[in-house]
Amino acid sequence: MNLFKDFQVRIDAMLQAMADEGLLPAGLDLSRVTVEPPRDPSHGDMSTNAAMVLARPAGLKPRDLAALLVERLSREQGVTDLAVAGPGFVNWRLSDAIWLGQLATILEAGERYGDSALGQGRKVNVEYVSANPTGPLTVGHARGAVVGDALAGLLAKAGYDVTREYYINDAGNQVDTLARTAHLRYREALGEAIGEIPVGMYPGEYMIDVGRALAERDGDKWRGRDEAEWLAPVRAFAIEFLMGRVRSDLAAIGIEQAVFSSERALVEAGAVDAVFETLERRGLLYTGVLEPPKGKTPEDWEPRPQTLFRATDFGDDVDRPLRKSDGSWTYFANDMAYHLDKFRRGFTTQIDVWGADHGGYIRRMQAAVQALSEGQARLHIVLCQLVKLTRGGVEVKMSKRSGNFVTLSEVTEEVGKDVLRFIMLTRKHDAPLDFDLEKVLEQSKDNPVFYVQYAHARAHSVLRHAAEAFPGVDQAPAALAGGPVHRLTDSHELGLIKLLAGWPRLVESAAEAYEPHRIAFYLNDVAAAFHGLWTKGKDETSLRFLVADDAELTAARLALLRAVALVIASGLRIFGVEPLEEMR
Repeated sequence: MNLFKDFQVRIDAMLQAMADEGLLPAGLDLSRVTVEPPRDPSHGDMSTNAAMVLARPAGLKPRDLAALLVERLSREQGVTDLAVAGPGFVNWRLSDAIWLGQLATILEAGERYGDSALGQGRKVNVEYVSANPTGPLTVGHARGAVVGDALAGLLAKAGYDVTREYYINDAGNQVDTLARTAHLRYREALGEAIGEIPVGMYPGEYMIDVGRALAERDGDKWRGRDEAEWLAPVRAFAIEFLMGRVRSDLAAIGIEQAVFSSERALVEAGAVDAVFETLERRGLLYTGVLEPPKGKTPEDWEPRPQTLFRATDFGDDVDRPLRKSDGSWTYFANDMAYHLDKFRRGFTTQIDVWGADHGGYIRRMQAAVQALSEGQARLHIVLCQLVKLTRGGVEVKMSKRSGNFVTLSEVTEEVGKDVLRFIMLTRKHDAPLDFDLEKVLEQSKDNPVFYVQYAHARAHSVLRHAAEAFPGVDQAPAALAGGPVHRLTDSHELGLIKLLAGWPRLVESAAEAYEPHRIAFYLNDVAAAFHGLWTKGKDETSLRFLVADDAELTAARLALLRAVALVIASGLRIFGVEPLEEMR
């Protein structure tokens, strides 16, 4: 149960009752009313801004409205220390019994604790990775892959119907270049001396595997033939081969997307024509001449009439061309077709996870989605900044396998999927991330993945020792939930329980903001509080989890331990990280 949401519902009901009694005007907009933890914990457990945001439309002074709320909140069971702070915030505390009751809620729910109905089953499409199928995934792709997958997991926990999707950019010149490179490596596999890889082709050694595989499948079928004969089949083979590697690399870090959409298939099915027809029917196309791009002088610019989309009608900086001068579609037109396809599949909420270099593309795509859906769909972009890969502080740029970048599979093999995934989520997605191959494997409190995993493993270690030392204490969650949790009276124990009780609120707020990194911050806070309590127990024997001559107090503390482990596991599952019960 989300205690904060529960109290927000109660306060909304109080405000409605005041309106019914004539103390407030009817029809007040309550959408800005919040119930949150105060910034300063000394002010209480909860705070509402209701009086602040409603005073003016209600025609009252904020502190007068706050006083009305205080009078009603004082009747709620478990509410104590009510106070009006500053210009009109209402702060209060909850009794220890209320917080202790949350332990039973956590234990009964297990790892499902924090599951929310926020999304109400609404469909959401999360598209991520979507790298050109021209080579292996790099460590740079890893961040978007992990952020996208964790965001999808977060939204699913918050009650959305989530589809994980990969968009294969298999149309355009880059895949024709891929086919030509594959054909060159194919000839090499058949024994030809090919010399240096021509400039403009893909030089990485991974293309040797493509050529060999093609030679194994087709023999010398394509040798000596005109390009027009082999380009399409070789292109299809190379894309399929490399996408197989992509799927394998993603599976190695726990990512399995449900849908793989092909750009080429959409174009060949007439999806871009459908975009053109839709926009033309709505009067959103015209023939015009674009202004010179930045950095061009008038002498360099060759104005030409083009078919333009009225993107500025929907918030973009300039109108956008849909056709090139040779009559072919622009990349933007193809991308519009893809997002229209997603809308027609029922996705009114679309989330794209992009690399930092695509920042200039955001407004035009949001304009396109708004226009094509007639305002029924919205597109949210999660922009992931670059990852700086280092080893002991020295930047790593080169890979033996790829030639000029480090592959995702190489990093996964070295540090493991759980470390890779967690570290990629320890910074907000729009901030640069340093990834040191040595530091991420350190067993210290400065390594966040170790610190959190160790908290989970340490809790399970105590539970195992308790099973030996206190065989009479039933450790089943139901038994612990009904146990003597009233014995947990230390302020550090209660502080940890309050932190655990904030998990449902954290899930919902992170989902609403599309920010899975908040979970990493939260888990670190839980681990710190738990490790802190453990350390105090070393110094104060009365705070130890296992108290030799007090089975009742031990049972209460085992309930707390189990709740800590369950909440950490719940968070790690969203990340796709396995909660460890032992660390070696």
